[in-house]
Amino acid sequence: MKLFTAQQIRDADAYTIKHEPIASIDLMERASQKCLDWLTKKYNKNFSFSVFCGIGNNGGDGLAISRMLLEKGYQVNCYVVEFSKNYSDDFKVNLERLQLKTKVSFLSEESENFTITENTIIIDAIFGSGLSRPAEGFTKNIIQKINSYSNEVVSIDVPSGLFCEDNSLNDKEAIIKADEILSFQFPKLSFLFPDNAKWCNFFTVLPIGLHPEFIKHTSTNFFYIEESLVKEIYQPRKKFTHKGTYGHALIISGSYGMAGAAVLSAKGALKAGAGKVTAHIPKKVVDIIQISLPEALTSIDIHEEYISEIPSLESYNTIAVGPGIGINDFAEESIKQLFQSSKSPIVIDADAITILGKKKEFLKFLPAQCILTPHPKELEKLIGTWKNDIEKLEKVKAFSEEHNCFVVVKGAHSICVCPSGEVYFNSTGNSGMATAGSGDVLTGMITGLLAQGYSSKESVILGVYLHGLAGDLAVQQIAKESLMASDIIDHLGKAFLELT
Repeated sequence: MKLFTAQQIRDADAYTIKHEPIASIDLMERASQKCLDWLTKKYNKNFSFSVFCGIGNNGGDGLAISRMLLEKGYQVNCYVVEFSKNYSDDFKVNLERLQLKTKVSFLSEESENFTITENTIIIDAIFGSGLSRPAEGFTKNIIQKINSYSNEVVSIDVPSGLFCEDNSLNDKEAIIKADEILSFQFPKLSFLFPDNAKWCNFFTVLPIGLHPEFIKHTSTNFFYIEESLVKEIYQPRKKFTHKGTYGHALIISGSYGMAGAAVLSAKGALKAGAGKVTAHIPKKVVDIIQISLPEALTSIDIHEEYISEIPSLESYNTIAVGPGIGINDFAEESIKQLFQSSKSPIVIDADAITILGKKKEFLKFLPAQCILTPHPKELEKLIGTWKNDIEKLEKVKAFSEEHNCFVVVKGAHSICVCPSGEVYFNSTGNSGMATAGSGDVLTGMITGLLAQGYSSKESVILGVYLHGLAGDLAVQQIAKESLMASDIIDHLGKAFLELT
């Protein structure tokens, strides 16, 4: 799915109205019907609704939704937040339609009081995607009062007060805290950044029939990874193949006391489909690997407890380095040798990223199309600090382009940054995956995909999606608090089945 700016979304609306063709009021009705379908599926008639509408088209959506809920037999109280008398045309039409069925209350500087009772769902339709300055005055007071209630809040298209892209200069005290967002056609970029988690809990994308030709021909560098894209990338196995067909991956990992990282990354590579996986490990880790993962081959370092050398690379299709190797002079020299010796992309994670951040002169040795998978603290060592998520993303994009590498910024909606400037946000995964070893599994999976012949870009997109999907399948049976990295591996086979 393409991700568009607020201006591009307005352009999509206008294009649809002109070329479908459809009247703007009818497009609003279509969008409101989608919201109604979602609301009535989730909430039975034991719930009532308090709907807060601005005076623009987002408010028009709220008025239409109020009317439709009334027609379905729900109890509805509708409030117009009248911060201006300059009503949009479609707002006027829907206000007249609603006033034929019920009384509408108006909130203003002179009268901004309202009360929300128990079992009432708050629908927020005050501001939409076109907002370009912070909410202020009595409108801000209303937003803060809504936020003071413990009732569930459903925002229509965007939480009121939130900008669709950059919120670094926004008034954080003037944004609706939405429990659910019903976003028309596309997620908004701001939903996908950790900075905005306070206002964007969950969102659902509702297709409202914006014109496919506009979507197809309008360019963007931002994308949302969905099943349809992943199915285009995924290559099912063919009948007449063997283990050599699916590549041989080398994973340089582990140290004494950190053997688990080696086990998890090697198993992740095998479960992702690599034909063979060799773990290059210190001597003291060999028995642990061979007992825990008999399917893996071993390459044994001369050092008892640390990685201190790299093996000959001729036998391997792809290489990963970093999980559990530790940070010491031996590891530093080994990484330098690896970067200088490898002719193909390397997956770089964990301690290897920390070393790379410490020894930035090693960056000049990186083979083209390498993949780095940092968590936030590791990322900071590479690009420095940032004031907000927008600045962080710009710094990652610059780093990726300069070093011709892919960067996976791990977290909710893991961000895959390509050297071309394209940015892919992941749609799968959950907070149960915030657990030790989860990143080691992802490193192994991406390495296993690379070994099979997927490109770096394909491996990153497919890897993060399947990793998150396996976690989502796991929490259908396991509480998020109890999820372990090995549970992600155990559900990876089911994740692949979702693509077939």
